[in-house]
Amino acid sequence: MTTKDSANIKELLNEREGFHKWWRLIRPHTLTASFVPVFVGTMIALNEGTINWLLFFAMMIASILIQAATNMFNEYYDFVRGLDNDQSVGISGSIVRDGMHPKRIRNIAFIFYAISVGIGIYICIVSSWWIAIIGLFCMAIGYLYTGGPFPISYTPLGELFSGVLMGSVIIGITYYIQTSTITAEMIWISIPITIFIGCINFANNIRDRDGDETGGRKTIAVLIGRPNSVKLLGILFIVAFAITIILILTGILPAWSFLTLLSVLPAIGVIKEFQGKTKAIEMMPAMAKTAKTNTIYGMLLGLSLLISGLL
Repeated sequence: MTTKDSANIKELLNEREGFHKWWRLIRPHTLTASFVPVFVGTMIALNEGTINWLLFFAMMIASILIQAATNMFNEYYDFVRGLDNDQSVGISGSIVRDGMHPKRIRNIAFIFYAISVGIGIYICIVSSWWIAIIGLFCMAIGYLYTGGPFPISYTPLGELFSGVLMGSVIIGITYYIQTSTITAEMIWISIPITIFIGCINFANNIRDRDGDETGGRKTIAVLIGRPNSVKLLGILFIVAFAITIILILTGILPAWSFLTLLSVLPAIGVIKEFQGKTKAIEMMPAMAKTAKTNTIYGMLLGLSLLISGLL
């Protein structure tokens, strides 16, 4: 690729220099998958009693750091394996367009992991050391998603791992450190969030399908094709909203949680943005709306639980 080509893609993606390239490095649009579960898990716990807000903020920061580090490992290993080039979208472009040294990005990721471990020690001291085992497992999966000899991102299991770990597991940890217990109701409430977070990964893989196929990845999108993947994405959205309605009607969620149905509109927008698109850069709006759907749903769900807990 020529320097002109690289400049063109930077312009199309609105990539600026200075602080902006460091901000892009953590892929901020994906961080919804880290703060929403912590917020929701804490709001579920609020309905069981009082909240330790210091624990809440500690868990929030640790979760965001682990997510950002995972994104950096993704950037590093995709470059090392030759999957990224200066025309790739959906990446920060820190290596292939900004010229940052690959090992520098990898080392920053390890620093983020180290800070999150320090925060995790505080969380364990205040709550339970069992959290350390689960937290280290989550960090290992974050690294192995693109690192190691058999990257998870090269298999059809990427959506499952990201959804369950960032959804149900993080919500479970957040709830447990506040209440010292796990309930069936909490697990049920976590399922729609798990689906929406998995959908963020799925939307990313739908957009990157052609490049992933060339790079040897066997994601769901590669295996069943883009049109079928978009249909499956729509089905997953329907399932998540259907479960939410069932949870409200059965009393597991409060009536206030009907507010979450406002996120149906951006979910519909995701499918519309994907339809008829074949180029990765054309599907960027769909990817952004998928993350927005998770954010709106998660924040409204958390808000509904907060209102219920305060009334």
